[in-house]
Amino acid sequence: MPKVGLRSLGVMLVIALLAGCDARGEADTTSAPPPPEVDVATVLVEPVTLRETFTGRVSSPQTVQVRPRVSGYIDEVAFEEGELVEAGDLLFRIDPRPYEARVQAAKASLAQARSQRQLAEVEAERARTLVGRQAISREQHDQRQAAALNARAQEAEAEATLTSAELELQYTRVTAPVAGRTGRAMVTKGNLASADQSMLTTLVSVDPLYVYFDSNETEAQGAQTLLAQSETMTLHIGLTGETGFPHQGQLDFVDNQINADTGTLRYRAVLPNPDGAFRPGQFARVEMPVANLSEAMLINRKAVLANQDRRFVYVVGDDDTVTPRQVELGREVGELVVIRDGLKAGERVIVNGTQKVFAPGMPVAPNPVAMREPAVTNDVATRS
Repeated sequence: MPKVGLRSLGVMLVIALLAGCDARGEADTTSAPPPPEVDVATVLVEPVTLRETFTGRVSSPQTVQVRPRVSGYIDEVAFEEGELVEAGDLLFRIDPRPYEARVQAAKASLAQARSQRQLAEVEAERARTLVGRQAISREQHDQRQAAALNARAQEAEAEATLTSAELELQYTRVTAPVAGRTGRAMVTKGNLASADQSMLTTLVSVDPLYVYFDSNETEAQGAQTLLAQSETMTLHIGLTGETGFPHQGQLDFVDNQINADTGTLRYRAVLPNPDGAFRPGQFARVEMPVANLSEAMLINRKAVLANQDRRFVYVVGDDDTVTPRQVELGREVGELVVIRDGLKAGERVIVNGTQKVFAPGMPVAPNPVAMREPAVTNDVATRS
């Protein structure tokens, strides 16, 4: 019995020793995990143009209320409501027959006045000859000269009456004064239109259009500085339902004073509209340059994290350890964001894998990547 006990005790000690070795080996393998892999990029320093976004409204340079210049009944409505027309296109036709008759009467009056003028001139010339021979009195001579002058005046009056009658006949054709889009026909065929009173339709020019928008004093000052450095300023414009700013316009007007009630300055952009797709009254979004930065520090937006109302990034040091750094953000520039304060040129920040960082000072395995995707070249900045 004692021999069996000693043998069993030895076996048990060997098993315990082996178990302890396995436990220490397992602890050694799990106590030091490898540093997590993260994507890091170097802070960019490059010149950018900062732009501000404003809300504006599209307006027509010319809005015309089409009214007749003569009275009469409408014989024809010669346009489709809402269509594009050119300057000079026929819109309405007023019954021309009364005005044609006036033209004929004026022509007859002119012919009569011309005949009387010719006779008066012949008699005046004869009177000048006879008075020289003392065949008639000076009084008769003066009367014939006055009659000739009166005949010339009556002829001129008849010519003016004919011109007026012909103009009124032309005015029976109501044409488009400018190129643009027509509105609803207010007076239809068969109805009476009164001269200078009845509104027949409205007409708005559509190419180009104006976009009016207002800027606050701070942004206005920056824009004025840039405008002074260049004769023209290109603006990017987007309309309701559009993504981004697919259209371009030129700034052509800046108001001469700031509105004291709103503290804003009014601007106007010219927006080409050759196909008439845009309509006056539409809302528009306008991007205008407000500042040029010669050396802006930029990082990818994915690198920025939030802690309540603060923004911070993870900076990777030369020893590949992580340090959180609070930053002050500026405007966004495409996928990048301007850093006003908190970073220096050449520093590395984590752009992917921030969820793997659990504590300041922990080591990481940095994988260098570009701060900006190669295909992205947008330098248009908006307020963050």
